[in-house]
Amino acid sequence: MANAESVESTIGTQEDEPPVITRNGTRRIPVLVGVAALAYVLDLLSKIWVVTSLEGRAPIDVIGSYLRLEAIRNGGAAFGFGQGMTIVFTIIAASVIVVIARLARKLYSLPWAIALGLLLGGAFGNLTDRVFRAPGFLQGHVVDFIAPSHFAVFNLADSAIVCGGILIVLLSFRGLDPDGTMHKD
Repeated sequence: MANAESVESTIGTQEDEPPVITRNGTRRIPVLVGVAALAYVLDLLSKIWVVTSLEGRAPIDVIGSYLRLEAIRNGGAAFGFGQGMTIVFTIIAASVIVVIARLARKLYSLPWAIALGLLLGGAFGNLTDRVFRAPGFLQGHVVDFIAPSHFAVFNLADSAIVCGGILIVLLSFRGLDPDGTMHKD
């Protein structure tokens, strides 16, 4: 397909429904990579700061006791589940990266590129910890530091993953596919 072309398709059988006109012919891989790189770099820089400035020290109150910055090493998943299963989470993160890389070939939607970029950057951020941090290769514990009261401690990679996931759910409900086509169910 040429880059300047648009794809038209009609979905639905009712006469009052307009045809679904979709997809700009431009792949959104640079957006995906840019968002992923930004999420990854912000996560990496924040973790470097936490390890050098916050680890081994008392938590910092940001908004009273409602939000603190507190260095925690997490060998499990969200909410501390799966302690001791670091290798499983490493494999899952690597699999997510492979799936996103395969999906990128058909990525024409800007919102999907942003959502997948957030997922990719977050997955790389936590994967970097699992591969390179103590206690050892492929067993590293993730650096978490954002500690809202009465909630799990998390990091910027986790935030990127959650935001990307929420965006994907919203895009799916709207009927927008990664290839840029719209459908009505």
